[in-house]
Amino acid sequence: MVPSQQVERSAGGMQAAVKSGRPAAGKSWRQAEGSGKHRTGQYAAEVQPGGSASGPPGRAEERGLRQQGGRRISALLGRPARSAGLANSPVLYLMLLPSAVFLLIFSYAPMYGVVIAFQNFMPAKGMLRSDFVGLEWFTFIFQMPDFGQILYNTVAIAGLKILFGQLAPIVFALLLNEARGRLFKRTVQTFVYLPHFLSWVIIGGIFMDLLSTEGIVNRLVQAVGGQPVFFLGDNDWFKFTLVATEVWKSFGWGAILYLAALTTINPELYEAATMDGAGRWGRIRYITLPSLVPTMILLGALSLGSILDAGFDQILVLYNPAVYKSGDIIDTFVYRQGLLQMQYSMSAAIGVFKSVVSLLFIALSNWAAARFAGYRLF
Repeated sequence: MVPSQQVERSAGGMQAAVKSGRPAAGKSWRQAEGSGKHRTGQYAAEVQPGGSASGPPGRAEERGLRQQGGRRISALLGRPARSAGLANSPVLYLMLLPSAVFLLIFSYAPMYGVVIAFQNFMPAKGMLRSDFVGLEWFTFIFQMPDFGQILYNTVAIAGLKILFGQLAPIVFALLLNEARGRLFKRTVQTFVYLPHFLSWVIIGGIFMDLLSTEGIVNRLVQAVGGQPVFFLGDNDWFKFTLVATEVWKSFGWGAILYLAALTTINPELYEAATMDGAGRWGRIRYITLPSLVPTMILLGALSLGSILDAGFDQILVLYNPAVYKSGDIIDTFVYRQGLLQMQYSMSAAIGVFKSVVSLLFIALSNWAAARFAGYRLF
């Protein structure tokens, strides 16, 4: 047979097969579909959009028909075909618009008020006519006898919360990962997530009753022969009470990322370790924990930016003048000076100082995340 005649016969057989909805002789549907990918437009014009009931090429043909139709419409309108992406999706920008407006109104617009940190601000004169004093308020702040203790309390409480706020979710995620009952795991997760959604006004009232001298905790202490402890009124106990209550409230929510990271570990690693004789602790030590290290480093680095955020709402609810020495932080001090005593310029100066320190720690956390976890924040 002449080669040209053989080619014509093969092509005619392929076209007839496509029209009839069956594969050509000697070829499967996948082979027929693969050999005709370069002629998708031709096949789509010949096959009905749903495809035949005898094989799966209908979906591919329909997709090719839609793509070809889109290109034709774009050509008729005189514009090139548009590719999918954020730049060509105005709906996505509309979804971002409320968040962008919120950010502009409540984060960027108030930055104009930073100028009062360098003024002797008087509400009657306003920001434009108040006297400019330069760095006088910053000098006054650093010379205050109590500011060093306030700064120490802030860093100490925030540092302890970051430390134990990272350890507790890791331990909980490891323990929950070892549980086998699916219903049990879901029930435990629901109960430990719940405190995260409650405000400190509610939780603070609960802990005030539990930790009072007549509360259930001190009754248990007395039952075992101990002396009652005033957890919310003793400077030796107040810091640890803040850290413990914060960890209790947030460790369940913080474990979500670690539980998600555990699901990415290849089960074959555990199977191989078991075959090699590794026990449960050995699998945790040599497989689970090393797999969680990048997540630990990343979350730890991200938390450095909040080193001066010791938890204003929690401390405002739980503290009292008896524990100012150990519990007064920058935010509560600014609240008393700025709102209660109307020292607006001094409060603004403290806020600027806190923002600068937080910016430095955010830059440090970005470097640490890139250095140890291979992840850059910006």
